[in-house]
Amino acid sequence: MDSLFPYNKPVTGKQFIGRRTETQVFANLVAQGENVVIYEPPKTGRKSLIRQGFLNLKGTGQRFAPVELSLLDVRSLQDLTLRLAGAALRSAGSGPDEYARIAGEMLAGTHLVFDPARFNACGEVVSASWELDGEDLRAAFLLPYRIGVQAGVRRVVVLDEFSNVMLTEDGDQACRSLETVFKTLPPELAAGACYVFTGSQVNAMHEIFGIKRWFWRRVERVRIGPIETREIVDYVNRGFLTSGKVIDKELLQGVCRLFQDNIWYISHFSAICDSLTRGYILEPTLTEALGSLLAVHEPRFVATMNDLTTFQVSLLRAILDGHKRFSSAEVIKEYGLNSSANVRRLKDALCKKEIVTFDGEDNPVILDPLFEYWVRKYYFKMTGE
Repeated sequence: MDSLFPYNKPVTGKQFIGRRTETQVFANLVAQGENVVIYEPPKTGRKSLIRQGFLNLKGTGQRFAPVELSLLDVRSLQDLTLRLAGAALRSAGSGPDEYARIAGEMLAGTHLVFDPARFNACGEVVSASWELDGEDLRAAFLLPYRIGVQAGVRRVVVLDEFSNVMLTEDGDQACRSLETVFKTLPPELAAGACYVFTGSQVNAMHEIFGIKRWFWRRVERVRIGPIETREIVDYVNRGFLTSGKVIDKELLQGVCRLFQDNIWYISHFSAICDSLTRGYILEPTLTEALGSLLAVHEPRFVATMNDLTTFQVSLLRAILDGHKRFSSAEVIKEYGLNSSANVRRLKDALCKKEIVTFDGEDNPVILDPLFEYWVRKYYFKMTGE
């Protein structure tokens, strides 16, 4: 039986709420063959939006074939090359004979081959016949276009956790190679594929697409906005009513404020509440559910704080206290931050650890709402929160 409040997988259909504009924008861009980038904090709905966008496209009769792969464990350019080429090849064939034929046709002249022995041993569709080089990487990036044109069905290549490309021996080379493919793509191949870059490391993705400006004007960013509190309250209320439970809407609004309308945390929290009672859901139930949710995530939060230096902890406290001018003499003195140069280093450190990001006006934003609550209440023991 499906959970009333799913939080362990992407959702679509009736369980996908809000974000109609973002979904339509994404679907329209893909339908036009545009490259897209989506980066938001973890568990803010990137995958759900993409899958709902794909459903919308299918509903309008669009023909396309998703090629989805995660770069979470990619640590070398060879890993990236083989992973991408293999995923593209799998989207075009259905067995070793077809894989061998397509690889022979479309990867001729490269060090990328179909090796029957490797396929039988570990299911590897594309293998390296020699040490791979930049030409092999470009061939892998170009492969979805060639496959899409030959099949007459556009390949939509979704590269999840794309920022991990910078953990390889030369992430800039990978970006340069793909940008070259975009710039020199023959017109007859342009309709064959498009790329969707996604990532949960907000600052790392911004470094690639916003600061270094890789793929500038060749990729459109789709920003995911918050879901309206009213929609979340109605969604959660319907779920509880389905299981014969009742909750006061004002309590639900308080839950939304606590989690800053983060639907993943709210769904997990609601699932816990649903398991704790059979009738009315009252405030003691919410308190118990919050304690259970914190118990799940607290080890992660503790590890995060233990990884910070004393100076970094002090800057985080200044952020929670509502300060914005961290380089002012008053803030530096109050929080023992040493100097404005040190403040810049501390801001960079908190960004690299994906704890904080800074908006266009240099205002700090803590990326995880539950972590923000926990660090206020349990780490710093701030009152009145």
